[in-house]
Parts: sequence; C-alpha cells; structure tokens
Amino acid sequence: MIDAPAEPEAPRRAGRRHRRSPWVALLLVVALAITLAGIFPFRQMIAQQRQVENTEADLAALSAANEALETDIRALHSDAEVERLARERGLVEPGEVGYSMSFDEEPVPVVDSGQLEPVDDRSLLGRFWDFLTGRDLDPGT
Repeated sequence: MIDAPAEPEAPRRAGRRHRRSPWVALLLVVALAITLAGIFPFRQMIAQQRQVENTEADLAALSAANEALETDIRALHSDAEVERLARERGLVEPGEVGYSMSFDEEPVPVVDSGQLEPVDDRSLLGRFWDFLTGRDLDPGT
C-alpha cells in the first residue's frame, strides 16, 4: 500500500513541467526582442560616432592643407619665389635662351578591365561583428 501514492505524483510533476515551458519560451522570445530592439539603435550610434570622427579627421587634413596654401601665398609676395616659379614653367628673362625637352613616348592608356568588385573574404564572425558595431553602415571602411 505504500507504493500506490507514489505513482500519481510522477504524472503530476510532468504536467507542471509542460505548463512552465510556454512561459520559458515566451520569456526567451521577449528577451530576444528586447536585445534586437537595443542592437539596431546601438549600431546607428556607433556608425554616427565613426562618421563624426572621420569628418573631424577630414577637417584637420583640410586645415593643414589650408595653412600650407597660406604659407605659399605669403611666399609669393617675394620676388625670389615668383622668379623660381616662372623658371619652373619655362619662362626666361630678356636676353636669355630657353630650352625645353620633349619625349617621343606616348603615355599608355589605362583600360578598364571590367572586373567585379573584390569579394568580401572576411569570416562570418567578422561580418557579424561589423554588423553589431555598425561598420557595415560606414561606406569608408
């Protein structure tokens, strides 16, 4: 008689497990949805930050080029610099004889081979990481 009550408990425990599994599945789906909802704005923020950094680097390069041009402008106010540039372009002073050299070789034209763009040989993990960090949104990389 002691063995009889043990049998009904086993089916009842199995029934409880089946009742919990939809809740666990629902919880996993909700967690996945929250994760995905957070990934896309995160990728956009990272891509925008990278774009700001690239733009700042471009600005710094343009500022340096601008300063170099301003230096050239200041140098052009001297007669020695103007004379140097004139002589580079083949100009001579009155009474001098100028010589120029020409070569008979014609430049070889560059022909477009019509090849396709290079294949992305990164691993699946590398492409997934670029997706998560938003690198795939930045055309410069």
